Amino acid sequence: MVESKELQVKEKQEVAVPAEQTRPGLVFTPEVDIFETERDITLLADMPGVAADDVNIDLREGVLTLSGDVKPWEGGEESDVLVEFEIGKYYRQFNLSEVIDQDKIDAKLEDGVLRLNLPKTEKAVPRRITVNAG
Repeated sequence: MVESKELQVKEKQEVAVPAEQTRPGLVFTPEVDIFETERDITLLADMPGVAADDVNIDLREGVLTLSGDVKPWEGGEESDVLVEFEIGKYYRQFNLSEVIDQDKIDAKLEDGVLRLNLPKTEKAVPRRITVNAG
């Protein structure tokens, strides 16, 4: 499998001050598929149970952060009988290269799948140069 240099999974890094969660719950890493064409990169992240209003996409200093909260399904009058769908938060980060046109990133959440379209800058799109005779 060929690795693209435009989008790379952020490696584990040691943090100077270990972060502790300030709220209870699990943190999940969403499964991701990434596809590339000459013009763009498409990222699909599985985030079942997350509503569009609960998805956060943050882009700072070339780091794309995806996060989303899974909220309980049951209502106030209901009590749990069996719960296999775990409640928590999705969180994942990616390093973007300068090849991505960050102003044109588009996101859509449908059926629990977050779809990000990451267009490449015009200078990164391959083009054919015509050679004129004479």
